[in-house]
Amino acid sequence: MSSATKSELQETRDCVEIELTQFMRDQSAFAYAGIKSAGGSLTPATTKAISCLELLQACALIHDDLMDGSDTRRGKPSIHRHFESIHVQDELEGFAPAYGLASAVLLGDLALVWSNQLLNTSGISSDELRRVMPIFDEMRVELMAGQFLDIHEQTQKNTDLDRSMKIARYKSGKYTIERPLHMGAALAADVSPALLMALSDYGLPLGEAFQFRDDLLGVFGDPSVTGKPAGDDLREGKRTALIAMTDARCTEAMKAESRKYFGKNDIDEKGVAILQEIIISTGAKAAIETMIDELTSKALKAIENPVIDNAGRDLLNELALIATKRSM
Repeated sequence: MSSATKSELQETRDCVEIELTQFMRDQSAFAYAGIKSAGGSLTPATTKAISCLELLQACALIHDDLMDGSDTRRGKPSIHRHFESIHVQDELEGFAPAYGLASAVLLGDLALVWSNQLLNTSGISSDELRRVMPIFDEMRVELMAGQFLDIHEQTQKNTDLDRSMKIARYKSGKYTIERPLHMGAALAADVSPALLMALSDYGLPLGEAFQFRDDLLGVFGDPSVTGKPAGDDLREGKRTALIAMTDARCTEAMKAESRKYFGKNDIDEKGVAILQEIIISTGAKAAIETMIDELTSKALKAIENPVIDNAGRDLLNELALIATKRSM
């Protein structure tokens, strides 16, 4: 390979890494909590290993924004919109939205590849890699399953709370919290089934509470904080647990009013306010808040299990509060 070609590839990689940084989040914090829960501590190699979760999360968010047709992510253009605007600004040949779509698919796939590459080159021992890879593989399968359940739900003619709860478990409970905890614990030691179960008893309810908080923010969140337009989930027609609970409590008149606005990309602030009022008046918003509190309490009770190291318990308690009380 010529030096010029290598330089171009490095420049491309640097550019892509800059694009990915806006998607990073502290998912690896739960992996760190898993390490502490197993009585372990961070090393340079394990730090690099759990960082692979940030690239996996970047993949998920890039593809999620694409599938949802989201225009923004944390106050900046979503990746497919970013590349679409590049096409327009540079007056490139072809169809700008198709260019944005293809670029986002490839960038998300690249983040997935880099995630696996980072784990494999992290410097952890062969025994540590042997312990963690089955969990990492299962997590990626569950991520894809959750994403499919989410897009499939949008094709259904009715809402269903059980279906929405299942999506929350796969898309958030297992992938965002439970499996990172398991990965961290497996990196720290040849972990016992009892510890993995205790971490699941914490991670699954907390992950669902995390998703329900996300659902509330998607409808009632402050755009200056969330980085997304007010009521964005309402425009996208997201069939979340919040919406399923609202539908189950709606009168026929409310349902007729809701159909005028829900899932319409062009609804204005007045339409968003009408839908918000329906959600509040049915009691669905309050009911979801109660569920968040109950699930969080269930998670916190689980960390009383003596198989969890005290250092891990303190961190898990703090992360639970961050995950469920957040405003973005």
